[in-house]
Amino acid sequence: MKFKSICAVPGVKAWGMKEGKYGLALIQAQGTAAGVFTENLVRAAPVELMRKQIKAGKLEAVVVNSGCANAYTGKQGLTDAVAMSEMAGDVLGVRPAHVGVASTGVIGRYLDLPLIKRQCATVAPKLARTPEAEIVTAQAIMTTDTVQKHALVKKEGFVISGITKGSGMIAPNMGTMLAFIYTDAEIGAKPLSDALKLATRRSFNRVVVDGDTSTNDIALCTATGDAGKVKAAEFSQALEECCRSLAKQIAADGEGATKLLEVRVTGAKKEDDADKVARTVIESPLVKTAVYGEDPNWGRVVAAAGRAGVKIDPNAVSLWISDGKNKFPLVKSGEIIADLKKAKEAMHGKQVLFILDLAAGNEEATAWGCDLTEKYVEINGKYTT
Repeated sequence: MKFKSICAVPGVKAWGMKEGKYGLALIQAQGTAAGVFTENLVRAAPVELMRKQIKAGKLEAVVVNSGCANAYTGKQGLTDAVAMSEMAGDVLGVRPAHVGVASTGVIGRYLDLPLIKRQCATVAPKLARTPEAEIVTAQAIMTTDTVQKHALVKKEGFVISGITKGSGMIAPNMGTMLAFIYTDAEIGAKPLSDALKLATRRSFNRVVVDGDTSTNDIALCTATGDAGKVKAAEFSQALEECCRSLAKQIAADGEGATKLLEVRVTGAKKEDDADKVARTVIESPLVKTAVYGEDPNWGRVVAAAGRAGVKIDPNAVSLWISDGKNKFPLVKSGEIIADLKKAKEAMHGKQVLFILDLAAGNEEATAWGCDLTEKYVEINGKYTT
């Protein structure tokens, strides 16, 4: 069987279903677990619940609903999130405290618990370790996503895999996105948590679709341990690779997007400096609209870099544009050398890459986003109606 993601890990079973905009997915796998969550102060009920439950460092299953975010729903929302974990636990024979819970959809609406209970009962008997199971599970958690998002990283002796959803309300700070990652590596709760936080910082937190930090962002990682112990550094690198693949898929599928935008900042004094500059450029509406219009207005890139809160020398920076294959210089050590015809040609495809060298050190960072189109306004102008 040719797996694309989570079911490549031995011991992971999954299934999902979708009824209109309301979906439900169940994933069952037992092991050490860690999570990262949104930094938005308006946190959804499942986020509040999981911030507490993940401290035990163990999960045996995950239940995810789409169509209702269960966010800004007060005490009832938290009660409903607990009920959701109990419903999944009942059908799977798992303690509710070991069930991960996540929700995505419209904010300020209460869960339809009878629907979720019925969907849990329908999905549970179908749990399987098959390529089809990966597909229906990824479909079940989608909202405005137009494509499923899978990642699989194979290393000597272990694998890491994951699925995610996310298309709008995407911005750094854990980044609505959800990610469920599995590995057969044996790793303790603390090093797993540290590796997930680092991978998140270098992947999900460097994706910007629209600059809005979601109320519901969750990434959960479960390590079954079936493959035995692995080197911490090798595991961390593989986890980052998996998360980076998922993050780029989110960026490419941004609401209304026609192009993947990548900003690679090099020559920084510190990685955090490069991170700040890359994220500032990637979230600039002026940069994003120029990319949509295939307008080589690269001055917007330099201007955004200048307001990132990082001390740079404008007369030292260099800038290139690329379509992923061909690379054209725009600025060299502060001097304009752009060939606007070639620069425009580099914007015709599905990917636009800016490479910005700050000429201040040896650190670098990359961020991902997409262009900003009329379709984004159309999708979000009538999101609840």
